[in-house]
Amino acid sequence: MTAQVQRAGLPLYWHYAGSPVADVFKGRAGILMKVSVVLPVYNEISYIDEILRRTRASPVEKEIIVVDDCSTDGTRARLEQIARQSADHSVRVFFHEVNRGKGAALRTGFAAVTGDIVIIQDADLEYDPAEYPKLIAPILEGKADVVYGSRFIGGESHRVLYFWHSVGNRFLTLLSNMFTNLNLTDMETCYKVFRREVIQSVRLTEDRFGFEPEVTARVAAMKCRVYEVGISYSGRTYEEGKKIGWKDGVRTLWCVLKHNLLH
Repeated sequence: MTAQVQRAGLPLYWHYAGSPVADVFKGRAGILMKVSVVLPVYNEISYIDEILRRTRASPVEKEIIVVDDCSTDGTRARLEQIARQSADHSVRVFFHEVNRGKGAALRTGFAAVTGDIVIIQDADLEYDPAEYPKLIAPILEGKADVVYGSRFIGGESHRVLYFWHSVGNRFLTLLSNMFTNLNLTDMETCYKVFRREVIQSVRLTEDRFGFEPEVTARVAAMKCRVYEVGISYSGRTYEEGKKIGWKDGVRTLWCVLKHNLLH
């Protein structure tokens, strides 16, 4: 059972019934702040309804910001219908008129969020929205400014897929760590969680998958408190619609160097 608390000039928070109202504004453990889920989408007609269903079902108070990056497979039309049906505006949809990439879609979403905590959610069902509570826990407890969900730690289930993808992910994470002096295990993870003031204060420029090393370099330079939590992972195959390829890996390598050495 939750209750709403509103104070003039302050955002809406949620707290468990019975906890002191004063604690609501101190970010202590057991207090749920408003969450914004940013969901970039490109040609996900097979998955869009299911990922929205799962995201809505996640046990946190939230708004969902969907950014369609000029889909051509019917996703855009479906999202227009979903937006019209969202009478409570819990789902807001933004559309790019040209395909600009995941990083550009995320920037559009970050500019629109109103929550206190921002979560990135891919649309491909590889990451489980039911894990939001443990992802936001370090922020709610006042220990973290940024949380990464790692596919390589913890005891959660993982679909066994591409060996060389995992090697590439670990190499890029290692290289990023060498420059940022962080000890992340999964820099490339989709699940990145931020205090809103952190992500909205970061100047981001990468339009595609270079977002991952860029934002990691930025939060490290800002001396943010970064935590990792183990997550499950249900990776999909290229036949099932996986989009990232070896060229994106090469670009990510360049972005690690660019955003740590040249900025």
